[in-house]
Amino acid sequence: MLSGKRILLGVCGGIAAYKTANLVRLFIKSGAEVKVVMTPASKDFVTPLTLSTLSNHPAYFDFINEEKGTLTWNNHVELGKWADLMVIAPATASTLSKMAQGTCDNLLLATYLSCPSPTYVAPAMDLDMYSHPTTSSTLDTLRGNGVHIIPVNSGFLASGLEGEGRMAEPEEIIAFIENTIRESLPLNRKKILVSAGPTRESIDPIRFLSNRSTGTMGYQIALKAFELGAEVILVTGPVNPIDLPPGILRVEVGSASEMSAEVHKYFPSTDCFVSTAAVADFTPFEVAEHKIKKGKESLSFELKKTEDILASVGRVKLENQVLIGFALESDKGVESAKSKLVKKNLDAIALNSLEVKGAGFGTSTNQLTLFFKNSKEVVIPLADKSTVASQFWQAIIDSVL
Repeated sequence: MLSGKRILLGVCGGIAAYKTANLVRLFIKSGAEVKVVMTPASKDFVTPLTLSTLSNHPAYFDFINEEKGTLTWNNHVELGKWADLMVIAPATASTLSKMAQGTCDNLLLATYLSCPSPTYVAPAMDLDMYSHPTTSSTLDTLRGNGVHIIPVNSGFLASGLEGEGRMAEPEEIIAFIENTIRESLPLNRKKILVSAGPTRESIDPIRFLSNRSTGTMGYQIALKAFELGAEVILVTGPVNPIDLPPGILRVEVGSASEMSAEVHKYFPSTDCFVSTAAVADFTPFEVAEHKIKKGKESLSFELKKTEDILASVGRVKLENQVLIGFALESDKGVESAKSKLVKKNLDAIALNSLEVKGAGFGTSTNQLTLFFKNSKEVVIPLADKSTVASQFWQAIIDSVL
């Protein structure tokens, strides 16, 4: 959820500031870019050099820099507008109070007031300070202003007392932010099943029948669903390695029958199934036990139809489930796609036409035309498959989810 995000980390003067080094490291490990703004007092607990080195950016702590006789201004407005989100950790009682009142007496507070993006604070203070009515009032005011308050932990405190007031651990801070972002996404609490890639139908232990599908479109569909907040299960045929976030459950299969079994296993508990897989239409009646020798001038074998997975799912889908197919066609694409939409009890079908240059298997780009059961049509123009996947989900969310 944080990959590609620009995070502005504010650090206040409290003993929990020692944890910010690990927090910066974890943000960067999550794929974020980090800049650090410090209060002057925080430098007593963690050095600007440490946070600058870890973040690969200067650590800002004053309005004016003086270096080699030259004065430069740390522009708090630019810092605030740079950020996709701001995180203040640790957030001391003093800084929280000033934030609630709009006080602006250091660079961190000026940057907070200049930041239009979501702000998260991780309070850190002693037991009695945290339980004081003015602190509760301060936190209520900040919540009313839209600031996200990361819950404190309970345990041993720097004073020697034990109770609430410990700053959340870096891992907990990241989890809280990611969960908050996810809850605001359009596919949050949706469970999406996606099939992708080809199948392989064995002829003998060495050879198989397959097709040219790389699985790229299906993987992008799965990835974008996850980025939009969905719980995603990807049933995939054999493809070259494609990286996915660990939060996506990837189920690897080989043959059409294996893919059918896994799709039917997961489909009953899902809200939506998107079938992008290029499933073999035929499979050999018999698979040779040993490698077939090439002694003969020709070779023939009999094929039988495989199960139509999408049609079989269409027969059991419930009214509240959404079923979306993909139709790769080389001619009469519109006619074929619309026919499948009805016959297979689909809510929508995406026509992927080989007549469009740059679309189909083995390309980095694609073009889709979506047909919905309510007769709505949406054309997604030729673009890279990541962009096509984003526009695909926008059309699905607007129309059937």
